[in-house]
Amino acid sequence: VQLVESGGGLVQPGGSLRLSCAASGFTFSRYPMSWYRQAPGKERELVAGISSGGGNRNYADSVKGRFTISGDNTKNTVYLEMNSLKPEDTAVYYCNVIYALYQYWGQGTQVTVSS
Repeated sequence: VQLVESGGGLVQPGGSLRLSCAASGFTFSRYPMSWYRQAPGKERELVAGISSGGGNRNYADSVKGRFTISGDNTKNTVYLEMNSLKPEDTAVYYCNVIYALYQYWGQGTQVTVSS
């Protein structure tokens, strides 16, 4: 199993970014996927999750209405569209899947929201 995140960067408050996570090594369409983030000095937290069919999505209260998780089974990729970004969204963002009872993580992508 391999997860590779991309799309992070430096953005001003109020700006937008789209993160991508390319997955391989498992049947992508059959597994729920999640995005987590970890800010300096803080624990890793769940940001958003999407069911295997894409019909169910859940979000942390702090990002509801601003972030959207989606998946593309033809590309084995899950996305996180982030709008109206705030300085408190600054963190390393990780893609996650639970496969064969084991949690897999990508290497993470840094998102920095600052003027």
